[in-house]
Amino acid sequence: MLEASSLSQVLKEMTHYKLDQLDLSETRWNGNGEFTTASGELLLYSGRVMGEKHEYGVGLILSKGLKKSLIEWIAVSVRLITARLNTRLLKLMVVQCYAPTIEATSEEKEAFYGLLEATLHKIRQSNIIIIMGDFNAKIRDDNQGLQHVMGRHDLGKRNENGDIFIELCTNYDLIIGGSLFPHKDIHKAPWVVPNHRTFNQIDHQ
Repeated sequence: MLEASSLSQVLKEMTHYKLDQLDLSETRWNGNGEFTTASGELLLYSGRVMGEKHEYGVGLILSKGLKKSLIEWIAVSVRLITARLNTRLLKLMVVQCYAPTIEATSEEKEAFYGLLEATLHKIRQSNIIIIMGDFNAKIRDDNQGLQHVMGRHDLGKRNENGDIFIELCTNYDLIIGGSLFPHKDIHKAPWVVPNHRTFNQIDHQ
């Protein structure tokens, strides 16, 4: 669970790196809502029903400056939250995700991606769309014919979740930003296996 002390550290890092927006996966907060932090950031969150087990959950933190651009936000589910923001040219739609793990059932994965696609269908094409979060998807191995979608700089061996994620991006003309440009492997991997030898890139935008 993202407790008060953890949130304080998150906000500290956000300030240190001068980030206007920070996206959260697996917050484990129940209910949905928004509140302004002591330092002025706006936190939006979507989780399970109050009283249920604390698991899953997603959230968005907007800086004091960016929160002025917020038009609306929707707590879609325990795994999806959206925010629509004003920019100088177009409207920006941010979709924060926490996808089922590779061990999840086919029904769980189908439900998540079905809801994600339904959410995308509601977004006007004139919007800039950024989908990001923990997709638990490894996409590397073969980018033959997919260079326009995934580039060639991903890390790890593709899994079933990666296939599903790539298909989504192909169907909606989305580009996987984290694999387009070269970076050191240590900067690509948000998750390290306990053996400290295997690095995985499972978060995408």
